[in-house]
Amino acid sequence: MTTPFWCLLIVALIPYVLAGAGGYLRFKQLGALDNKEPRTQALQVTGAAARAVAAQANAWEAVAVFSAAVFVAHFAGADPGLSATAAVLFVVARVIHGILYIADLDKLRSLVFLGGFGCALWLFGLAIAA
Repeated sequence: MTTPFWCLLIVALIPYVLAGAGGYLRFKQLGALDNKEPRTQALQVTGAAARAVAAQANAWEAVAVFSAAVFVAHFAGADPGLSATAAVLFVVARVIHGILYIADLDKLRSLVFLGGFGCALWLFGLAIAA
């Protein structure tokens, strides 16, 4: 399996990690987890717990964009080394993004988001150049 495909697996797992963090923060804030209506309960939280919910939603959106970028680059025969670099940098950006989101560092989070998005665009660019 190529490095970008391994990175895709990691990116697909990030929302689940954030769901765990969000569940912990929800429990900490509300004293219980509502497994029957978790989305309704998620609407009741504030602060770090609410940001964890938002970070998880954003992470799911990133999976779609990154998946497309990885597959397009792969099937276009993009440079494997550059594709691997772009994919690893995307993973790093997405991990940092989730941490910054929960920590309420919005401006830095937005810069990291743009960096990660740039890596996805880089993968598309590598496909165009292939």
